[in-house]
Amino acid sequence: MNAPWVRSSFSFANGNCVEVAELSGGSVGIRDSRDPGGPVLRFTRAEWAAFLRGARRGELDRSRRRTGRARPRGLARAVSRPGR
Repeated sequence: MNAPWVRSSFSFANGNCVEVAELSGGSVGIRDSRDPGGPVLRFTRAEWAAFLRGARRGELDRSRRRTGRARPRGLARAVSRPGR
């Protein structure tokens, strides 16, 4: 893929990080920076936005999931359909 990939600002020197790119057709791609030729997870812009919103709100934290609070509908959809 010739898209410009951006590495996470939280990446570590050991290379354990993800990269994000805007792909053709308006989708968002996520890949492992250690395997740039490997598989790419594709999300619609709406799914990616729902994921980011949930992450910012702490909805993906393991300790919060144990409380039984339901994830917002958009976030559940984005997490359950990673191949799109």
